[in-house]
Amino acid sequence: MAPLIIVSGPAGSGKSTLIRAALQEGRFRGRLRLAVSATTRPARQNEKDGVDYHFWSQARFDEALAREELLEHAKVHGLYCYGTPRGEVDGYREKGMGVLLDIDVQGAAQVRSLYPDHVSIFVKLPRRELYEERIVKRGSETEETLRRRLETARKELEREGEYQHVVVNDDRETAIREFSELIAAAFDRAAP
Repeated sequence: MAPLIIVSGPAGSGKSTLIRAALQEGRFRGRLRLAVSATTRPARQNEKDGVDYHFWSQARFDEALAREELLEHAKVHGLYCYGTPRGEVDGYREKGMGVLLDIDVQGAAQVRSLYPDHVSIFVKLPRRELYEERIVKRGSETEETLRRRLETARKELEREGEYQHVVVNDDRETAIREFSELIAAAFDRAAP
């Protein structure tokens, strides 16, 4: 079965950049996909339903929970619910497609117990103060949401030891190379 790769890390750590680079890499093209999470938060400008997220109402999310359609779920930053629909993972892996899960530490803990063959990668910055700099540069946070994200980052960093691999995103190109090599190794281990 194709690999399931769990990727977590605080907001601003560069997870999305590493994932995008891996998905565009020739050796993974057609063999690797990013699972699309469901969320109850509203779509941001330029986000597309079914591409960036499945944007669900709270009622739809609760229904999916009741039907056990989610592999994992969490309330993030105390605001919105996020979860991974089962349909985003199992069928693809059975067909030989590797799946990346970009999920928080709570969700990762839930998925690890369901898929003992997973590979888990924690992405972090070399210094804590860089998180605030990166999040502020986005220009999308209020003082309150910035405070909440930094507190969440602190708690997430305390859990990096739960992951099989840690990529320190100090130099972008080096981090991309390390991340891609971990994915390639996951495919090698999954090969029959």
